[in-house]
Amino acid sequence: MSTRNTLVRSMHDLGLAAWFGGTLMGAVGLNGGAAQATDPTERLKLSSAGWARWAPVQLLAMIVHGIGGVGLILGNKTRLAGQPKARHNTALKLVTTVLAIAASVWAGLLGAQIARHADEGGEGVTEPTGTSSTALATAQKQQRVGQWIAPALTGLLIVLAAQQGEQQRPAAGLLRSLRTRG
Repeated sequence: MSTRNTLVRSMHDLGLAAWFGGTLMGAVGLNGGAAQATDPTERLKLSSAGWARWAPVQLLAMIVHGIGGVGLILGNKTRLAGQPKARHNTALKLVTTVLAIAASVWAGLLGAQIARHADEGGEGVTEPTGTSSTALATAQKQQRVGQWIAPALTGLLIVLAAQQGEQQRPAAGLLRSLRTRG
């Protein structure tokens, strides 16, 4: 039986990379670029159209990451049972993943609300005008913060995955065996 987890590790990492990169690029590039449109109504329409095109890819990225994560847990059952630090890291990654999913869904719902009011326009994608409806202004103000939560949480997941990878290194055991030989 193979002890390699290349497929599920790749799914975990590629899904997370797409999720992180897409949310960060959307907040910085898409929302920032759309805010440069001269027509205030175009700002919200362009941003909403871009996010609508990205949504299925982001959903797929989250699913692929989740399948990879479950596969890694199943493939490392023995290690997790014997290594409390790895078990704690896995639990923290699970909680962070759930929070990142919730943040992504929340941002998507806010984006949908902004899209419904796109004809009102905005100073920017997340900045209402003085004439914005209460519904639009509220969604934009929440999105101003919400757009950064998913990249922050998925960035944390990348760090936790790197930490977990470091926990798998056999260096301590190798050094110990070299010392006993010498």
